[in-house]
Amino acid sequence: MIKEGYMPFKEGQTYYRIVGDLDSGKAPLVLLHGGPGSTHNYFEVLDPLAKEDDRALVMYDQIGCGNSFIEGHNDYFTAPVWIEELILLREHLGLEQIHLLGQSWGGMMAIWYACDYKPQGIKSYILTSTLSSAKLWEEEQHRNISYMEPEYRDALMGALENDNYDDPAYLEALDVFMHRHSFPKMDESVPECVRRPKRSGSTAYLTGWGRNEFTPSGTLSGYEFTDRLCEIETPALVISGQRDLSTPLIAKTMYDNLPNAKWELFQYSRHAPFIEETPKYLRVLKEWLNEHD
Repeated sequence: MIKEGYMPFKEGQTYYRIVGDLDSGKAPLVLLHGGPGSTHNYFEVLDPLAKEDDRALVMYDQIGCGNSFIEGHNDYFTAPVWIEELILLREHLGLEQIHLLGQSWGGMMAIWYACDYKPQGIKSYILTSTLSSAKLWEEEQHRNISYMEPEYRDALMGALENDNYDDPAYLEALDVFMHRHSFPKMDESVPECVRRPKRSGSTAYLTGWGRNEFTPSGTLSGYEFTDRLCEIETPALVISGQRDLSTPLIAKTMYDNLPNAKWELFQYSRHAPFIEETPKYLRVLKEWLNEHD
């Protein structure tokens, strides 16, 4: 059973998609996508969990992207607005008791929400391929760049030094970097929902984060929560891939500072283990959710 709908939000509307029965008796899993500016689409690979675990999944497109796209309104692309949207969606759908999963930027938002808003009714957090420090993230991406072939490394660093992000050499090197650490090529080998055409939230990404993964300069660039992770006493599952943008150091930094955490490292994955190791991800997620219901 799949239900789709829209919630009025500011000058736009927020699209949501519910898989399964919200009244099944189990706390639903709410999913926060990355970007900022991505969409819920890739989370559809987790749909089987609704049937296998008799648990509803709630996913949505954050304001500024996908089915929640809005022209202009760049002032919306800040953490307080995106968190306000989450709070209102919980109220709109009556989501009093939930598990909260955030991937990449979505995990940042989950941490921000936990620390600054002290939400009630969160049974557990699942922090997938995410971070607690923009500064550490930037450092680790520069370390990843340092391991690349000289022509790619020079093209990426040259773009930063010259503020030239239209150089074909930079764009080629960026594509190589992202393929190594982010997502697989969007071909027939990946599920349809992952490669499905979508309305890009490129303005939300540029405004919120910056030009690329290794130069945070937007409204989220001051994101620093490592020293506050100790405030999150709710159980937290940290998930990352061996080749992830969220490097083992980034993941371990979160794991070490969360008082009630488990860390699951996916050996064959980049930035989305739920896409590259779906069966294992579903198994790990199902076990975690039932352990912490």
